[in-house]
Amino acid sequence: MPTKRKPRKSQTNHVDLYQQVTDRIVGSIERGVLPWRKPWRKPWRDSQRSSESPIPSNAATHRHYNGVNIMLLWLSAEEQGFQSNRWLTWKQAQALGGHVRKGEKSTIAVFFKPFEVESTDKAGQKRVNAQGETVMEQRIMLRSIPLFNVQQCDDLPESFSVPTVALDYQEDDELDADTHGQMIEILNATGVKITSLEQYRAYYNSAADRIVLPKTSQFFTSADYWSTLLHELVHSSGHHKRLNREGITSTTRKFGDPTYAFEELIAELGSAFLCAQLGVYGEVQHDSYIDHWLKILKSDKKALFRACRQAREASEYLLQPLGEQVEEDAA
Repeated sequence: MPTKRKPRKSQTNHVDLYQQVTDRIVGSIERGVLPWRKPWRKPWRDSQRSSESPIPSNAATHRHYNGVNIMLLWLSAEEQGFQSNRWLTWKQAQALGGHVRKGEKSTIAVFFKPFEVESTDKAGQKRVNAQGETVMEQRIMLRSIPLFNVQQCDDLPESFSVPTVALDYQEDDELDADTHGQMIEILNATGVKITSLEQYRAYYNSAADRIVLPKTSQFFTSADYWSTLLHELVHSSGHHKRLNREGITSTTRKFGDPTYAFEELIAELGSAFLCAQLGVYGEVQHDSYIDHWLKILKSDKKALFRACRQAREASEYLLQPLGEQVEEDAA
């Protein structure tokens, strides 16, 4: 008599998104590509560039992506050679009258989705309020969403083609008048003092609330000077009278310890977001921290997300004087 086969238990393919995203970024760093540096250093100049915003956005809603999604989408665009920074879901492409080409692979973005659970005490008993109603707790889960670059789609409206502009070789090296004016406005609004000395260091002194830079003549380009200043301004945003960030306010921090290295990661990310937002294409070299960053990211899968959140807070704080409100997509 044949034995009766037991029904299979349903299996849930659980993916740890925190770990998946962190592994993606760690792998990029270990290959020598820092995914927050956009454009990445190359031994040549591009003859043209997309005239879209450097910050990735949803092509249907026009809202910008934020935090870790900026890096994930920048990295995917670089690896696949996309010039566009605009992205769509499969359904959005169809709703616009187009479609994703057969065989195209999606890029994963993430978003936080709030939900409620029943609150319990230490003994595991449900908590109730004075009216006898179950007390609910707010929680947040990380969810993923597959995106496709507009260059992976066909039959989209003509307005979704990638606009490009020819580049002058000096364009990346200098700031135009509008951007220069914005930088001065940001700097003046912070109240941070600036000192330029004939030396070879750039740093923020939190005790004196002062940024110390080499003289402008020591920088290879004007853009290098301003991108370095943005990096130090992100540090200054952590002062106790501003965002009160541990990496700046801690009195025990020193080079090489986790708090110091984490603060440098925040400044690296924050200045990258600001450079993209303002159109500053200079270089800031902080490669000496890479080993420290890798150690932090490998030991804590949520560290990258915290760094991105604090970098975003810093960049938003510094952009306030410009009255810029970047609309952000849910993803």
